Amino acid sequence: MSRYQGDDVDEMEDDYQAGGAEDDMDEDYDGRGLGDSDSDDEEYGQSNSKLKDTSSADARKGKDIQGIPWDRLSITREKYRQTRLEQYKNYENIPNSGEASEKECMHTERGGMYYEFQRNTRSVKSTILHFQVDESLRNLVWATSKHDVYLMLHYSVLHWSALTSERSEVMNVQGHVAPREKHPGSLAEGFSQTQVSTLAVKDKLLVAGGFQGELICKYLDREGVSFCCRTTYDDNAITNAVEIYNSSSGSIRFMASNNDCGVRDFDMEKFQLCKHFRFEWPVNHTSLSPDGKLLVIVGDNPEGLLVDAHTGKTMHNLKGHLDYSFASAWNPNGLTFATGNQDKTCRIWDIRNLSKSVSVLRGNLGAIRSIRFTSDGRFMAMAEPADFVHIFDVKSEYKKRQELDFFGEISGMSFSPDTESLFVGVWDRTYGSLLQYGRIRNYSYLDSLP
Repeated sequence: MSRYQGDDVDEMEDDYQAGGAEDDMDEDYDGRGLGDSDSDDEEYGQSNSKLKDTSSADARKGKDIQGIPWDRLSITREKYRQTRLEQYKNYENIPNSGEASEKECMHTERGGMYYEFQRNTRSVKSTILHFQVDESLRNLVWATSKHDVYLMLHYSVLHWSALTSERSEVMNVQGHVAPREKHPGSLAEGFSQTQVSTLAVKDKLLVAGGFQGELICKYLDREGVSFCCRTTYDDNAITNAVEIYNSSSGSIRFMASNNDCGVRDFDMEKFQLCKHFRFEWPVNHTSLSPDGKLLVIVGDNPEGLLVDAHTGKTMHNLKGHLDYSFASAWNPNGLTFATGNQDKTCRIWDIRNLSKSVSVLRGNLGAIRSIRFTSDGRFMAMAEPADFVHIFDVKSEYKKRQELDFFGEISGMSFSPDTESLFVGVWDRTYGSLLQYGRIRNYSYLDSLP
């Protein structure tokens, strides 16, 4: 991730993305937001209490899934969508990379229906810092079951239950956060006013990374925070991504990708740093192969890397993207993986032939900021910075896809572990919310035949 160019990173805490007023839709239609507010209370969710949730039944009756009153606006949804497509400015580090990549993209058939809309919940709105809107990853939404979601709301990590429609605060980092447990390497003094840049939740472990290299670890079944550390004191210290995984021995570990060009591996049974790999450019995302042997490393370089997970030695350079990459993910089959780039493409790679990518998939608006596979490997979702999530049928060799179309910056997306649900966080001052989709199952007698 390119280094923040503002006056001071500390000033970002109140510098959230400003959405354009609804009147802007009448004037030039190019505001990133659909609504505006004059107070922090409205911005951080109070205004949403005036807006009702949208159910699947409402959507079937023709109601907009985000509750946008198109019938009361002087522009139609179709016109606003077209204007967004024409005027949205994709952030690029290498000029015209999005245009140059278009000729390589494969044709995909739209119109697939794999996940259907279930609910739009306005009482939970995952917020994005102003800096994150332009350049960073969008990994602030995590589902641990088809009913349980964790997300950021300002300085709070929230748990949302789709069963009870209730939210609860899991951790608040606005004030002082310090570890309750004593472990070597843990900062006893903790942190204050941590600006969370990335989040991961798995197996009752929650890890939050910060803009100044902070790492805060909390077990969901324990009181307080278990472990705090700062990965680096460099000025360029942002924690870009965190991945929690189980080692071959069964212990819980996580990897942190940082702007100081490092990837660090932590053992959460011993609460120790086990490995520290250094690269030549800031690392934006890291993905560990299902067998734990290989790492995909992407960052502020058009080329990605496939490295040995135990030694950090580069096994292969991944050539094809035209700009900096921000996302990666492995297919559970362990043979293919995907990378997302600011050139508006997602590339699919096969470890059996890495001379070039096997598929090049293109978005509509901008960079591919997040990629997720379902646990069964049947579907892959890729998220753009705003408005679109694309779900590909892997079995069709990515030739068929479903397009989720809405309005607002995307703070994160997550499939549930059982593949039954897909959650998408949408950041907009008025229409920000959590979108929930459910997997469509078409059971028949023939499906049971061998």
